[in-house]
Amino acid sequence: MNAVVNPSSLKGTIRANASKSSMQRACAAALLSFSEVFLRNPGNSNDDLAAMDIIKRLGAEIRKSEHGIYIQSKGIHPVNETIHCGESGLSIRMFTPVAAMSEKGITVTGSGSLVTRPMDFFDEVLPLLHVKTRSNQGKLPLHIQGPLIPANIEIDGSLSSQFLTGLLMTYAASGAKDVSIKVKDLKSKPYIDLTLDVMKQFGLQVPENKSYQEFYFHGNIPEIKGNIDYTVEGDWSGASFLLVAGAIAGPVRVEGLDPFSTQADKAILQALMDAGAVMSVESSQIIVGPGQMKPFHFNATECPDLFPPVVALASYCNGRTVIEGTSRLTHKESNRALTLQEEFGKMGINIELQDDLMIVNGGKGLHAAKVHSRHDHRIAMACATAALKATGSVEIEEANAIDKSYPAFFDHLGKLGASVLYN
Repeated sequence: MNAVVNPSSLKGTIRANASKSSMQRACAAALLSFSEVFLRNPGNSNDDLAAMDIIKRLGAEIRKSEHGIYIQSKGIHPVNETIHCGESGLSIRMFTPVAAMSEKGITVTGSGSLVTRPMDFFDEVLPLLHVKTRSNQGKLPLHIQGPLIPANIEIDGSLSSQFLTGLLMTYAASGAKDVSIKVKDLKSKPYIDLTLDVMKQFGLQVPENKSYQEFYFHGNIPEIKGNIDYTVEGDWSGASFLLVAGAIAGPVRVEGLDPFSTQADKAILQALMDAGAVMSVESSQIIVGPGQMKPFHFNATECPDLFPPVVALASYCNGRTVIEGTSRLTHKESNRALTLQEEFGKMGINIELQDDLMIVNGGKGLHAAKVHSRHDHRIAMACATAALKATGSVEIEEANAIDKSYPAFFDHLGKLGASVLYN
């Protein structure tokens, strides 16, 4: 599907999409909780659907209701020899060690860009936990056979915090006691805060966090009495594009976001503030409108998924905006640093890449163009957001990439007044 975004003015209210970071972690925690779990506000993105399919293959039962979904689990009891993670980096990194708790052999597969992402981490770490592994030279498919036994290990956290998320949940569910996971150079610490918060709410053992350098499991498992009722948070990642759209072509009001959330992408508020957008932040709603847009400096090392919306924002700031953390962009759905440079270049925005920095030369206007999503959901949304005040129409090829995280994105833009056509 291609989408054509015409120059538009926005006004209105949208409720934030469900957070796939929260949803997928909740699915994993529900699988491990030995309780009946009711999930309110469940997500329906491709990544969310992949997570639900995985936990069903690992033994959970799911029932849908009018207001959410029920998940019943008695631990890891695979009913299928394969788990398929779609294109979800979080799912493969989180559920692989979880699946390794079983003594049955399991094949882990994926699709799209996931088949090219490095999985050497599992080849190196899982054997230390008594898990047999076999990969395709560090790529998928990955064959594993447990059961995983927690042990003292040290891992590299520089590529992604998602590997650590999977290990933390697995250690907790495996009854780890007097063992620790040491971590070097951990990135995206707010996502670990989210993981630990979900573990606590689902009654899993929460390790002692020693300055994000060591996570020590004492063996003290809290008791959860009765069933678990969990509400999936609104998604700051997807909503960041709506908030930036408000700064470019608004004002818009976004509801359903928690200003006190541990989600890393809440940092979009700081970028908007530094850029000069007009803002009102309340517990029930966030309103963003255009202001005197100025260049700013933003460190995205802990929130690399914000690069695309921040680049769209910087395109309308009069001057050179500097964004740190491009080293975090290589192993995404596309190499986002190069992709952003090339696709925004088609719209007339010059982006320079220098070491770990991205420099966006904004304020000179965007023009009509044909761009490509590169099969990357965030690139599609970034181009659409930036197109709202271009001098002509912007056509986005393979715009259906948005289904990975935010299937309703173009519909929501339309409800706010954007002119979006499909072909």
